[in-house]
Amino acid sequence: MPLLVTDYSWTQTESMVYINVPLKGAKAANVDILSTDKYLKVHFPPYLFEAFLFEPVDDQRSTAKVGNGAVVFSLPKRTNNVWEHLMVTTNDKEKKKEIRHEALLQHQDRLSSESRSKADKKQSEKKFTLETMMKLEEEEKEGIQKMKDAEREKTTAELAAWQGQKARAEEEARVRQSQTTAPREKQKDRRGRKQQAGLPAPRPSGNIHITFTPRVFPTALRESRVHEEEEWLKKQAEARQAGSTDPDELKELKDLAEEHRDPDWLKDKGDKYFAAGAYQSAVNAYSLGIRLNRRIPALFSNRAACHLKLRNFHKAIEDSSQALDLLTPPVAANAAARARASVRRGSAFCQLQLYAEGLQDYQTALRIEPHNEALKADMQKIRSIIQGPAANPGTKHL
Repeated sequence: MPLLVTDYSWTQTESMVYINVPLKGAKAANVDILSTDKYLKVHFPPYLFEAFLFEPVDDQRSTAKVGNGAVVFSLPKRTNNVWEHLMVTTNDKEKKKEIRHEALLQHQDRLSSESRSKADKKQSEKKFTLETMMKLEEEEKEGIQKMKDAEREKTTAELAAWQGQKARAEEEARVRQSQTTAPREKQKDRRGRKQQAGLPAPRPSGNIHITFTPRVFPTALRESRVHEEEEWLKKQAEARQAGSTDPDELKELKDLAEEHRDPDWLKDKGDKYFAAGAYQSAVNAYSLGIRLNRRIPALFSNRAACHLKLRNFHKAIEDSSQALDLLTPPVAANAAARARASVRRGSAFCQLQLYAEGLQDYQTALRIEPHNEALKADMQKIRSIIQGPAANPGTKHL
């Protein structure tokens, strides 16, 4: 059975009631508060405070602040008058039970309403984002179409000019040919006379085809990366063919235009948003692409870069790790992508002051790009922080 709190205090004005409930050392996270227009409850085991209010209050404008070892209620009165008591003086248990039940129902209705409101707001924000992306895409398509029309007109004009030049050149060629026909006939007659005189005819011309033997540079089997390269190319091909198989997601995304269901198009759109500094819009574009295809590492790596800009460091670590899992086996074709994902995860670790973990990722990136001077400088800063100012006097922290 809970212990009732009786050492509370309260004050009032004609329009407000203030109640101070001591928490007796309880942490704010362990305090459960229920407030309606007629009933208040503060529960922090094993203590319980209940108030069956003397008159109804405006529950919509009421507030409760937890801090400094107490809960302070600020309750606007519905009617401006002075209360004789804080609580009703009745000892009718059934009536109090009924008030508790009504308060619980009101609280549940309020929670349901807030949940629906949040869901509606989230859905409207998602719809607004998609509509904005579609509008931008339409504007981009219109611009491209205008460029195509202009290029088509230019090409048509150039083709007409070229055809006119070609006709004039053909006419000039016919004139020249007619002018040189007579000298050629005379030359032919001279050749015939020379052959009749015993002179050899000129040798006929021809083409000689030459083929080269291909050079082979054998590589020791232990040094060959052919198997890993083939495996990486196979994974890339499979990733491009993969798609979402979740029925709920397919149903939700069926109303999108066909190009909006293309992960590559969404990646390019996210890249443009990122370049423009619209990091949350870029996150939305990459997230939609990931919902369509979770096997493209660039979507996760680029979203990690956005989370770094938005200071969502845990999410940046999660996306970078997912990208690194997809960038296997490690081959030359994905080396740059692996280096970028490692640096992004290392940066997020360092922002969370997990410098040892961050240093490991920077070392991984430097092994991939050993001549990257920026990486070397960042690693030296991280080592200085880990070793502390005593080991590196005069070194400034990141």
